Amino acid sequence: MEDKLVTLAIRTYQRAQMIKTELEKNGIETVIHNLNTENPEVAVGVRVRIKESDLPRALGIVEKIESAWEKEKTKNSPKLGGQILIPIDLDDNIKEVCKYGFYFAQKFNTKVVFLHAYFMPAFNISSNNDINTYALADSEMIRRTMSTMNADVDNLKNLINRWISTKEVADVKFNFELKPGVPEDVILDYCKKENPNLVVMGTKGKVSGKGDMIGSVTAEVLEGCTVPVVAIPINGNFKQPEEVKKMAFLTNFDQKDLIAIDEAISLYKKDTLELFFIHSSDKKDKWDEVMLTGIKNYFANHYPNLKTEYALLKRDESLDQIHNYLKENRIDLVALNTKKRSLFARFFNQGIATRLLFNVDTPLLVMHM
Repeated sequence: MEDKLVTLAIRTYQRAQMIKTELEKNGIETVIHNLNTENPEVAVGVRVRIKESDLPRALGIVEKIESAWEKEKTKNSPKLGGQILIPIDLDDNIKEVCKYGFYFAQKFNTKVVFLHAYFMPAFNISSNNDINTYALADSEMIRRTMSTMNADVDNLKNLINRWISTKEVADVKFNFELKPGVPEDVILDYCKKENPNLVVMGTKGKVSGKGDMIGSVTAEVLEGCTVPVVAIPINGNFKQPEEVKKMAFLTNFDQKDLIAIDEAISLYKKDTLELFFIHSSDKKDKWDEVMLTGIKNYFANHYPNLKTEYALLKRDESLDQIHNYLKENRIDLVALNTKKRSLFARFFNQGIATRLLFNVDTPLLVMHM
């Protein structure tokens, strides 16, 4: 059977030539096709094409090349802030979230930062219309608000120190940050500034009714954050990181999925890890099977100790098929790579991360590669 050519990537002519050179160094025959056939001298983009059988190996090579380009482009951007961020409400039941976050802080040899966002009471301007003059009631309300928050923080500090002393959570340094503002905005702004290694958040998990989805802080952070986020269903029966044995990865066959899967494996790495690749689509497509098998083969070669499975599921707006698959295979963690989405896009169309958040009771790892 003839080994047909497939499109690996569409890039500028200069980048396509660089990719072609690197692939051919690795023994992969590469062809470049100009997209602008009417005016080939105008290089609007070219296709990098290879044999279908070379696809799994070529994907890995291209990801390394483009990852290096990305590092070069962002070498002056903020480095990882050396912290695990845990956004909380001060009245939360945070023990399970603490266990999760402190585990990764110990793994990365870093600290935990608890971030709490609070609303500042509105001021009443005095009768002389002086904007700098406030009623005594305003000052008293602010004082009480800050006093209550500080007391809650002291109580949580004592509680966490007790958990550390009894070895219920890992022994790592931690501190609290209290910032005024809307929670999701405060969290996203903090991540942009401090660039933590990981964000660990609690969530209600599977809920009934769309009303529970509106205003979800965790959903907003999943969609808008630029660092990895783990969402934990605090009311569910889930496994801590060291107990995770089965990880499902939702893939759309994007090249950056490979980097995301590597990141997920490095976070939860253990020799007995089982990896389940899931792709959902509206119709059965033979090319989907080829791509999914190619990804599976790639990881079988690069991670020979990992057991891998794959599934092609029919797309279901309610996510029932995915939920049933996770339940039947006793999946401990769902991971996916997603692009940061604008507020406009999030308002009119929920992303897959948000829909999973409200339709499954399994911890969710969301990355933005």
